[in-house]
Amino acid sequence: MKKTLLWIGALVVGAVIGLLGLSWLNEVMNFVATAYTRLFQLLAVPTIVLAVITTFATFGSKGSGKIFGRTLTYTLLTTFAAAVVGAVLYVVVAPENLDANYESAITESGIANPLQQSAGDFSYTDHLLSIIPNNIVKPFLEGNVLSLLLLAFAIGIGLSKLPESENKAVVVRGLLGLQELLFLLIRWLIWTLPLGIIAFSAQLSAQVSAGVVADSIGKYVLVVLGGNVIQFFIVLPLFLLARGLNPVHVLGRMMPAVLMALFTKSSAATLPVTMGTAENRLGVKKNVARFVLPICTTINMNGCAAFILVTSLFVMQNGGTALTGGTIFLWILISVISAVGNAGVPMGCYFLTLSLMSGIGAPVAILGIILPIYTIIDMVETAENVWSDSCVASMVDKDLS
Repeated sequence: MKKTLLWIGALVVGAVIGLLGLSWLNEVMNFVATAYTRLFQLLAVPTIVLAVITTFATFGSKGSGKIFGRTLTYTLLTTFAAAVVGAVLYVVVAPENLDANYESAITESGIANPLQQSAGDFSYTDHLLSIIPNNIVKPFLEGNVLSLLLLAFAIGIGLSKLPESENKAVVVRGLLGLQELLFLLIRWLIWTLPLGIIAFSAQLSAQVSAGVVADSIGKYVLVVLGGNVIQFFIVLPLFLLARGLNPVHVLGRMMPAVLMALFTKSSAATLPVTMGTAENRLGVKKNVARFVLPICTTINMNGCAAFILVTSLFVMQNGGTALTGGTIFLWILISVISAVGNAGVPMGCYFLTLSLMSGIGAPVAILGIILPIYTIIDMVETAENVWSDSCVASMVDKDLS
């Protein structure tokens, strides 16, 4: 409780600092926020790899297969629910088409050309090929999470299949030792995190006061953020209640990770905090937390599914596509599949949606209007994703207890 109050206090202090409007102070806060983000990104890659390898190596592929099956089931159910919530809210709120002059507004803002270039550069084929590593070092240098998971699965399963020997024991003990050292570094970093939260909060407060998020497009933003809020506070708690878990207790224990995700806008960068919080505050068993959470960080994208669906419907509607029930259901499925296979790149959901819309000839220039407010949307989505990861880990832990 004391730690939660400290984090909330840090949020308030940061907000006040951002509202002061002092340029030198904003630069200091930007520096601190960037430093914390880089440190967590530094720890995220080895956290993912070691967690998966040691889980497979220690508990064997058979037991891990059961955990993976339940993780995948809950991931698909929660992601599908998020997309359905977005679809229902879109139909209820019914955003109108943008003004016919929106293209000239985009051109004046200088956003159109970068969007078109990004659409051409983003390819599903290249993304799928990039998952298959041809160099054992390259995935670590690039932070390619899917490639690293592939390597980790192979190494972990290989170790579990090796006959018991002194050599195997030495390798496994070494990996477990490295993991314990990594978690010690993570605990040190979390101890100093209130300073980072102050910096993140100051960043956001300064952007809002400067009018960065003032130009919204009303009902579209209401649908996207409203869908995330409903998923966060209603749908996911219902999943927990159905498994006999108290959502207030789970959220209260996982609040440090959720707040961290809100400001870093990266589930992967938040993963060390998520794992440490799940184990030490929520009491999720280590073998569950260190296996489920790295996988969820990669494939469990509730917020991304809702964004892809709502944004795709909005863009297609403005392009003259009739949004029938069949069309909406088809795009619910596309959004779920796309979110699960989302590329681990900055603004991945945004560029993935851009790629999908470009592929069907929809007016992708509309995404230029969304770009200035995507920072806020991305923050809420990431917080929801980490909260969903926490729910999945809690449910799997409950099932296996």
